[in-house]
Amino acid sequence: MFSEQSKAFAHCDTLDGPVIQDARTALEKGDITPVLKWVKKDAEPEIRSAFGKALTGRKSDKGNADMKFFETLVRVHRAGEGASFTGLKPSGTVEPIIAGADRGLETGSIDDLTQEMSEHLTSGVKERFERALELKKNKDENVEAGREYVQAYVEYVHYVEGVHQMISATGGHDHEE
Repeated sequence: MFSEQSKAFAHCDTLDGPVIQDARTALEKGDITPVLKWVKKDAEPEIRSAFGKALTGRKSDKGNADMKFFETLVRVHRAGEGASFTGLKPSGTVEPIIAGADRGLETGSIDDLTQEMSEHLTSGVKERFERALELKKNKDENVEAGREYVQAYVEYVHYVEGVHQMISATGGHDHEE
């Protein structure tokens, strides 16, 4: 399900992400309301203007008008999070773990998501632990063996520390690595 290693990138910039889904709904209904939640209040005038242009532009070139609106909406949304905008990503590029998080909200259950996350965490810690433990056996035989152990030890401890910081943080939603 989520076997690929996930990165902490946004999916709000993908064509099948929730921002664009709401933008498609807004354009089809001619009602901006579904997208305003994705931008800060002070950015609302820019989005209203882009929405009006998109509605007008759809009469002659729907695809181009929609894409311009999507790009503006996502750029403004990400700026509101303090994140950069590097363009819209194609459909199907959402990381499996993020898709699982969205699926949890759709189904009302996070059981599959937390199970996969637990398995991934356990595997990551165990792999690094076992490597460091194995290299510890010979760490004092020579300098190279010692350095190899230290490298594995540092990777193991930093991984554990990073995971701990992530799960104990009250961090924001900026999607930067």
